[in-house]
Amino acid sequence: MKINAHLVIALRNKKSWSQDELAIATGLNLRTIQRIENEASASLQSKKALASVFNINIHDLDYEEIVKMKQYEYKTLEIENKEGFLTGIKKAKLPDLAEIFNHEGKQGWLVIQILTPELAQNMWSAKTGNMVALLQRELV
Repeated sequence: MKINAHLVIALRNKKSWSQDELAIATGLNLRTIQRIENEASASLQSKKALASVFNINIHDLDYEEIVKMKQYEYKTLEIENKEGFLTGIKKAKLPDLAEIFNHEGKQGWLVIQILTPELAQNMWSAKTGNMVALLQRELV
């Protein structure tokens, strides 16, 4: 089971004990202490031994995962209608979407939706004939 390894290390250091001294005090193997501190994993018996030696409640050693909400920022990118490709001309030159999106991707932007001119017109009442891409990236 997961264990709060940072607390184990802090309590061990507070007593100025080496890992070997903690192993002797708990009756656990040195390798077990190393695994607990390095991998944050311990059996129930090991948790009980540690709680007893440090004179703390066994639940104080429970691992608590900190859930951090991700935050995003958004932007729109208007992609020009080159030679009317979006208005139905079959042999019109298409914009290089890969180049556009790779450029944005290098700045951390992820395409989450592309709106055709018809949808973009309905949403913004714009009659540009351009495609609109909605992009997001995580705030750090």
